[in-house]
Amino acid sequence: MSENLETAVTRDQRITETLESNYLPYAMSCIVSRALPEIDGLKPSHRKLLYTMYKMGLLKGNRTKSANVVGQTMRLNPHGDAAIYETMVRLARGNETLLHPLVDSKGNFGKIYSRDMAYAASRYTEVKLESICEEFFDSIDEDTVDFVDNYDSTMQEPTLLPVAFPNVLVNPNLGIAVAMASNICSFNLREVCETTISYIKNPDHDIASTLLAPDFSTGAELLYDKKALEDIYRTGRGSVKLRAKWSYSKKDGCIEITEIPYSTTIEQIIDKVVTLVKTGKVREITNIRDESDLSGLKITIDVKRGTDVDKLMARLNKLTPLTDSYACNFNILIGGRPFTMGISDILDEWTSWREECIRRKLFYKVQKMKERLHLLEGLSKILLDIDRAISIIRNTEEDAEVVPNLMIGFGIDEIQANFIADIKLRNINKEYILKRLDETGKLREDIADMEDAIGSRRRIRSMIVEDLRRIAKKYGKDRRTEIIYEAEEEYIEPAEEIPDYPVTYFLTRGGYFKKITPQSLRMSSEHKFKEGDEMGVFFEGSNKDELLIFTDKAQVYKTRGSDFEDTKASVLGDFLPTKLGMDEGENVFTMIPAGDYSGFLIFAYANGKVAKIEKKGYDTKTNRKKLINAYCDKSPLIGVFTQKSDEEYILRTDNERAILFSSALITPKAAKNAQGMQVITLKAKHSVTAAERVQATDIVAQSRFRVRKIPAAGALIRPEDLGQVQLSLE
Repeated sequence: MSENLETAVTRDQRITETLESNYLPYAMSCIVSRALPEIDGLKPSHRKLLYTMYKMGLLKGNRTKSANVVGQTMRLNPHGDAAIYETMVRLARGNETLLHPLVDSKGNFGKIYSRDMAYAASRYTEVKLESICEEFFDSIDEDTVDFVDNYDSTMQEPTLLPVAFPNVLVNPNLGIAVAMASNICSFNLREVCETTISYIKNPDHDIASTLLAPDFSTGAELLYDKKALEDIYRTGRGSVKLRAKWSYSKKDGCIEITEIPYSTTIEQIIDKVVTLVKTGKVREITNIRDESDLSGLKITIDVKRGTDVDKLMARLNKLTPLTDSYACNFNILIGGRPFTMGISDILDEWTSWREECIRRKLFYKVQKMKERLHLLEGLSKILLDIDRAISIIRNTEEDAEVVPNLMIGFGIDEIQANFIADIKLRNINKEYILKRLDETGKLREDIADMEDAIGSRRRIRSMIVEDLRRIAKKYGKDRRTEIIYEAEEEYIEPAEEIPDYPVTYFLTRGGYFKKITPQSLRMSSEHKFKEGDEMGVFFEGSNKDELLIFTDKAQVYKTRGSDFEDTKASVLGDFLPTKLGMDEGENVFTMIPAGDYSGFLIFAYANGKVAKIEKKGYDTKTNRKKLINAYCDKSPLIGVFTQKSDEEYILRTDNERAILFSSALITPKAAKNAQGMQVITLKAKHSVTAAERVQATDIVAQSRFRVRKIPAAGALIRPEDLGQVQLSLE
């Protein structure tokens, strides 16, 4: 029995070629055709769904089952019914994602503020287009936008929708592409229209004066930060802080939360509160539950009698997503290319695009009017001799010869002749023809007026302004998100009581850390080391001390003595790279007490430079545990010292030279990664190998090495400088 075997053929291919031929097309497809919104404020999936509903007559008609819409949309969007329905859910009124929903829904569409409240299947829900969608499709059949073939070339779809207002700023959009993303917050429709009108009239208009702040469908409070908003408006990047709205019922003894930040959910808040209660960090709460119903969102928190509700909510705002940030990234496709734009840039692009839409619409209407005028001009030629026209038609033997004979008889073209030939017999009279001809003068006036408008940017912009005023009046709503201009002081969590007692800190060169009490040291002071390791740094301090751990990767890890257990000298101790979660291959260099962050840190480098950095630069208001760029990484670090006032130091080189200098000669720097000043001049291929305080050196003849100006070459180290006396035989 024989078998036909197929042999797999493989060939070597560079990874760069594979990425370019296979991955790059996918990445570009995600960016250009899927994830990022365009200037009309819609992604391709949104546009395909809305256009399908428009063609189904759902702008004016009754609702239809969502499953019908999903099925029809697959003619334009082949990514499956589940993806299409999820898109519809987000646009629906019932889901409450958008400030101005685009889909009028009936049935369960879930909620944006709930993770667990699932939407019903498409066969149970019904939809139609909201009335505001009239502004999305107005004049779409008048050549206002380009149309392209769908994926199988069986029908055409618009590349953009001719939206009459800056929808890109009115409804939020989130998209994650490849190597880039977009997160556009929503703004109030009235404010957007007013801002656009003002900006069209005056490009120097202060946008923040009319566009007050983002507005979200879930309401809540926005903690106003002028600088943060200015950054968002200017660059398109930044974040705003949102806070939940709540009230307290003395009668029931419970707190009711009715509005939450747009970026969180009911379940996230409840889970975090439950965790705080279980860990004992919050003791005033007896119960928390979700009481959301058809009337809206509500989280109820039962509290103990006598609880200071304001202080409790201040703590919960700090420790839970009741206060959350919304990160903005205005990344929009313009002409098929992604751009991160500020508000003024977006308004510029939208205005230019909208001008083009109106110009194309006017041009389309002018062409239709000219076609009509051309027909009427042909009709006017038979007015002088209607009987002759009737005679030509009646005396023509073949139907195909009627139009040519009319063309010859009256000197008109084929289009005009067809129009005349199609006139009903009852309408071939002077009254009918004169009425039609009365249109000629009006048509000529309208054509001239429209052609003037096409060439006038001022008139086109006035049309845009008129549309914006109408839309703001018809669809505008009051703000949902309240702006809090003067927020209360942020609640500071009281620090846990940390016992204070004397300890001695030890750090080995291999990165092992020990915290030992005086009593334990008196019992046994003999340290245990890993093979090849030795003691590096040790000093006395308190259990509450903050410590700065410097590494060889120009980073500092901040920790406290209380974070470590008391230990004995006879153990290896805690391995800091593991304990502090250092990066792979990162090693501990030294350890310094933070103290009150007064004074300076002295950094000595192998290239002979010394930096004097203010210690307060390492003090952070937040609880950051890791500081990057903690010192200059241009040359290997040789030593780090802390000082309150100026001291003297000695640098030694690998060619047995040394220099003694005062730190008063070094100019202090504010930047932590400053390179410092050249202290010792080095010959090629030589470097500094040691740095130490004067009181710690074994050099006895210190005056030979002391300098008053830097840089200096230093002096050669002789045996007598180290206190060594050469022995001789007598």
